[in-house]
Amino acid sequence: MVTRFHSDVPLTYREYACLPNDGRRYELIEGDLHVLPAPSTLHQRVSRRLQFLLMQQLEERGIAEIFNAPTDVILSESNIVQPDLILVRMSREGAVSQRGIEGAPNVAVEIVSPSNRSDDELLKKALYAKWGIPEYWVVDPEHAQISVYRAEGGAYRHVARFDRASILNSIEFPEVSVPLEKVFAPFPSSR
Repeated sequence: MVTRFHSDVPLTYREYACLPNDGRRYELIEGDLHVLPAPSTLHQRVSRRLQFLLMQQLEERGIAEIFNAPTDVILSESNIVQPDLILVRMSREGAVSQRGIEGAPNVAVEIVSPSNRSDDELLKKALYAKWGIPEYWVVDPEHAQISVYRAEGGAYRHVARFDRASILNSIEFPEVSVPLEKVFAPFPSSR
C-alpha cells in the first residue's frame, strides 16, 4: 500500500533530497510525499526480464538508455517520480544528470501491483501526460498484459494492449519488438 503524506506547503526537490536513504522508495507528486512499499518478486521478475530485452534491442544498439527504479525522474521541483523502467533516446542524453532524468523521458513504464494499481492507472497516468512523457506503458504481471498509451493534447490515448502471446511494439521506439512470452513466462513455484 502506498502511504501519502499531504502538507499545506508542497514539498520540493530540496526536501526530497534530504529524505533518509533507508531502502524505501519515495516520490513527490504535486508536492505530496508518497512512500512506496517494496515490489513483489513477481513484479521484480517481470521488470528484470522486460529491462533485459529492451536493453538488448535499444541500449546495446546505441538507440536509448534504459534505467530502472529507483532512478529519479525530475519533472518539476514538486514532482519527482521513480517509474519502474525509464527509456531515454540517445538524442536526449542531455536529460540524464547525476540527480536523475531531468524532465520527461521518452517512455515511462509502471508495473502494477494490487497496492498501487489506482496510482499507476490514474494518478501517475495523469501526471505523466501533464508533463509531456510521450508514451506510457502499464504492465500488469497478474494478467500478463501491457497497455500502451500515447500522449495527445495533454492526455493519454490508449493505443494498444499486448498479452503474453503478443509482440510488444512502440510508436516512440519503432525499433522495439519484444516477445512477451519471454517477459511473462511461467515462474518457478514458490517454496
